[in-house]
Amino acid sequence: MNKNINIALVGLGQIGIYLYDQLQKKRKDIEIKTGKKINIVAISAKNINKKRRFKIDKKIFFKNPLDIIKKKNIDVLFEIIGQSDGISKRLVEEALSKKINVITPNKALIAKHGDYLGSIAEKKRVNLEFEAAVAGGIPVLRTIKEGLATNKIQKVYGILNGTSNYILSEMMSSKKSFKDVLIKAQKLGYAEPGNPKLDLNGYDALSKIKILSSLSFNKKISKKNSLMEGIEKIELKDIEIANQLNCRIKLIGISELINGNLFERVHPCLINKDNYIANVNGVMNAVIIEGNPIGESILQGEGAGPGPTSSALMSDLLSILRGNVKYPFGISRLKRSNPKIYNYDKYLNSLYLRFEVKDKPGVLAFITKKLANKNISVERLIQKPNYKNKTASIIIITHESKEKDVKICLKNITQNKNILKSPVLIRLL
Repeated sequence: MNKNINIALVGLGQIGIYLYDQLQKKRKDIEIKTGKKINIVAISAKNINKKRRFKIDKKIFFKNPLDIIKKKNIDVLFEIIGQSDGISKRLVEEALSKKINVITPNKALIAKHGDYLGSIAEKKRVNLEFEAAVAGGIPVLRTIKEGLATNKIQKVYGILNGTSNYILSEMMSSKKSFKDVLIKAQKLGYAEPGNPKLDLNGYDALSKIKILSSLSFNKKISKKNSLMEGIEKIELKDIEIANQLNCRIKLIGISELINGNLFERVHPCLINKDNYIANVNGVMNAVIIEGNPIGESILQGEGAGPGPTSSALMSDLLSILRGNVKYPFGISRLKRSNPKIYNYDKYLNSLYLRFEVKDKPGVLAFITKKLANKNISVERLIQKPNYKNKTASIIIITHESKEKDVKICLKNITQNKNILKSPVLIRLL
């Protein structure tokens, strides 16, 4: 690689602007640490005239980012558009094919097309780096690929979405409803103002889990459906009841091998307050890696935002500038196998179940009988009557039960006219 490095930056949202600023400010630092001089020779964004902290030199601006590859000699391209398909995929694909190193924080793109794009990078002997795609400011991918490379990882899990974690934490501390806290999160910029669905329904965290799975277990990225549930059904009363049980509710992404089968899942968990991860609050992320011989390794930090994301993008840049051509997923694509997928219907777990019911004789007996018919036994039961509305909340903590049996049982229970709404189900961690 030449001493002078030409860089292209595609996407000037919050992250792109922050990264541009960092690239300008850290030129001397980068040269000291790598011996390379960086030059930003191409920029692409939707609108050149949009008000920004800096003016874009029209000589290096490209409305169509694909023209950059055709017209400029580029060494490193930052893709910060954020789409899983469309222009993001095409841009990265063409850049790698032209032997251009690519750095991206785009977890949706990597989770969906990482194997394909990684294979191009391998064949062309260039880097595809995506440290910023998972847990922003936490160097978890590099930790797995390099720091824990000789460990046999058995399980990786954690809080991977800062928006959801902020909402659950704020509901707990402020005693405000999900709706009210979501509005606050949007005002603060933690949640998308228009459609925060991908953060709230678990999709964002699942994309990250798929990437972590591939790196941890040397598997190709799973294309099969995974167990995915978000936090939209969590109400303030669930937060309050969890507190009474000496627990907290967190959205957790989990990946592990069970008898050689890959089990990926994202869902809310009821976690004892003594557990480390129960005390990770606000927009913070935390990843726990269990392996041999390392045991348990915990990484925590800010998972999103311009600062942490830019830090990860810059670390990828320095890695490339130091001359290391690496396998995108730690080992050659030829040595990564297709995962065998665990049948999550067989998943055994203890559960928190909340039923909203008419406060009438026989309703509780009906629920417990239906549970017993599916061999779901009750460990703890709480009743909270609402005398004014003649309704009640029935909270049941179960012993370990099979996922398939629980789903069938809840479907049958919900059909009863005395059950006012679909039950809330939260798995215990």
